[in-house]
Amino acid sequence: RGLGDVYRRQVSTQSTWDLIKDMDKKPVRKFFVGGNWKSNGSIEFVKSHLTGVINKIEIAPEKLEVMVSPIYLHLPLVKEMLSPKVILAAQNMSPFGKGPYTGEISADQLKDFGIKWAIVGHSERRSHFLESDERIAQKVVEAQKEGISVVLCIGEKIEEREAGKTWEVCKRQLDAVLSKKVDWKPIVIAYEPVWAIGTGKVATPEQAQEVHALIRKWLNDSVGPLAAQETRIIYGGSVDDKNCAILIGQLDIDGFLVGGASLKPGFTTIVKSCTDCKKQSSRMNI
Repeated sequence: RGLGDVYRRQVSTQSTWDLIKDMDKKPVRKFFVGGNWKSNGSIEFVKSHLTGVINKIEIAPEKLEVMVSPIYLHLPLVKEMLSPKVILAAQNMSPFGKGPYTGEISADQLKDFGIKWAIVGHSERRSHFLESDERIAQKVVEAQKEGISVVLCIGEKIEEREAGKTWEVCKRQLDAVLSKKVDWKPIVIAYEPVWAIGTGKVATPEQAQEVHALIRKWLNDSVGPLAAQETRIIYGGSVDDKNCAILIGQLDIDGFLVGGASLKPGFTTIVKSCTDCKKQSSRMNI
């Protein structure tokens, strides 16, 4: 189900690009593809996947960034073996600094180990570990204290979409981070409808584009035109090698956060869909 009148009222009457059409031409947003390995993989699998798939991916650095995110235990091994063209990220991080926080890894500890990216706000953290919008926003603050960039995940549950609350939920999650007065330059926003994560269900290209356009309009109105132009908004939710090409063709989709498919050889195809995408000319001056 689409966003209907809410989307048409906020976006269709004035496109995202028209909102800030008087700005000087800026560089193209690089595509961004992240592989979230979640709680998967053994040492043997990691070695095989890196040598057989990840390190063989052709990456055009002027057009694309690729990230992989293994479990904490595998970070040292992946760091040792990973191609320098691929970003290494943590799947999570503490909302606190180092100290009496059993089981947590702080941003300064990630930095000390050489990790420059982390995923925050994934729906599995929100649901299984009851992380609130406030807690996730605080993680962004802690990350930025240490110069760590984040992939900030947002998205609605199926009952929220069916109740017509998709944008209400996404905006609430974004507003929590906005309230912390953070720098949006080192943030990649990942829209991941919860009902599409690991279910085999995928938002239609139109559904995904609706929300991505609203996020970009929110950035323009709440943060500023430059943030709207430069911030990458990626899609996640059962992305695979079969649906990636049609999704990346949408105007406001700047890449993907990939779960299960990032553990398979088809991850190469997902990355290639961004490399081959021809929509660059329309992204030059929003």
